[in-house]
Amino acid sequence: MPRWRAYWQLCKPKVVALIVFTAVVGMFLSVPGMVPWRPLVFGTLGIALAAASAAAFNHYLDREADARMGRTHRRPLPRGEIEPRRVLIFASMLGIASMAILTFQVNGLTAVLTFLSLIGYAVVYTVYLKRATPQNIVIGGAAGAVPPILGSCAVLGSVHPHSVLLFLIIFLWTPPHFWALAIAKRDEYAKVDIPMLPVTHGVEFTGLQVFLYTILLTVISLIPYLTRMSGLIYLATTLALDTVFLHLAWQLRRHPDDRRLAMRTFAYSILYLMGIFAALLVDHYVRIDF
Repeated sequence: MPRWRAYWQLCKPKVVALIVFTAVVGMFLSVPGMVPWRPLVFGTLGIALAAASAAAFNHYLDREADARMGRTHRRPLPRGEIEPRRVLIFASMLGIASMAILTFQVNGLTAVLTFLSLIGYAVVYTVYLKRATPQNIVIGGAAGAVPPILGSCAVLGSVHPHSVLLFLIIFLWTPPHFWALAIAKRDEYAKVDIPMLPVTHGVEFTGLQVFLYTILLTVISLIPYLTRMSGLIYLATTLALDTVFLHLAWQLRRHPDDRRLAMRTFAYSILYLMGIFAALLVDHYVRIDF
């Protein structure tokens, strides 16, 4: 594999793309018209670099466990394509570049909050929470839910109330999203002594938690319409997306041993979040009300 491609994989580009998308939606929902070009360009770049830095630190810190798991053993570090020291330097450079861009081209609050989210994921979650409690993804999910707030801060220099609601949507989305994957990959987590919920409490309990969190997510996803933050385009989209997610979560509750169903639920959850945020963005500019 070319060296540049290995570095690209360290950045977890698909994950970073979703993070950046939610941050950009947070920017647009903070203003009635077009987002000014400077926070849009430099805010997006700074947040993307911070997310890539956190991903690279995660590769570095989890390299031994990754080498023993089927899902991750082909990552650049387990394959020996890059030396760990180089990964650490690469991750640090991305983080420094992110902080410099956000501090000098955007604003200090965005830089501070982005730094805290980077530390929250790369250190607090990866180093401690991931191996300390089966509720790791619930507690650590706050770091992954913060991008809409970062986007709002990049534009306004403060936290817009709408971005807090977007934070709550992602926060409640994270457990059913990740626990569905954990059900499918529970044997691999057990092999490396990571106490994911299916490992410590079994698949039946985890399936129930996925379903309950999906119900909470459905309730929260309706609040943008109920508070008149969004209109009918968003309402119609979220009702359709929630219906499918609830159906999959209920099926997983009934058949928690079905690994293929767990992976379908995991894959759909990604489409769900993209659809919710796309609908919010479209509805913001093409508003239809009763």
